[in-house]
Amino acid sequence: MKSRKAIDTLSIATKVVLPNDTNTIGNLFGGELLAWMDVIASVSAHRHCRRVVVTASVNHVSFQRPIKQASIVTLEAKVSRSFYSSMEVIIDVYVEDQVTGEKIKCNDAIYTFVAVDQHAGPIQVPELIPESEEEKKRYDAALRRKQLSLILAGKMKPSEASELKKLFTEND
Repeated sequence: MKSRKAIDTLSIATKVVLPNDTNTIGNLFGGELLAWMDVIASVSAHRHCRRVVVTASVNHVSFQRPIKQASIVTLEAKVSRSFYSSMEVIIDVYVEDQVTGEKIKCNDAIYTFVAVDQHAGPIQVPELIPESEEEKKRYDAALRRKQLSLILAGKMKPSEASELKKLFTEND
């Protein structure tokens, strides 16, 4: 199975926030944004493994700033790390200033997808190759997040979490 570069998983979508996408105070519904993020993240995961993917979990969502009606929203998703059958995808959300064109980050999220075969069973995915400094940081952090998730689910003993232990035992 051929490894793939993180940059090759980049998926970008641009949306306009319409009135039916907003709540009573004119902000984008959080659930609508979650759906947009799920779709663009699934495209990114699919680009990595070229198989059917399903959302396994939404690990983190940060609603840092409200997104107003009529905003131009850009979602950028990229696989940060792959494991045996799963892929962690990070989604960054930007609002475009309609006068200057400057993109301002307003939200982010981390989703996990699993590649499945024709019987909906998990299948192996390619290794991910991070290249940029940001990709390398996200790649390393993904293992720590996975270990923490496994500990919380009771599927890993804390003593086995090698990457997490490094955070607390390395000398400064």
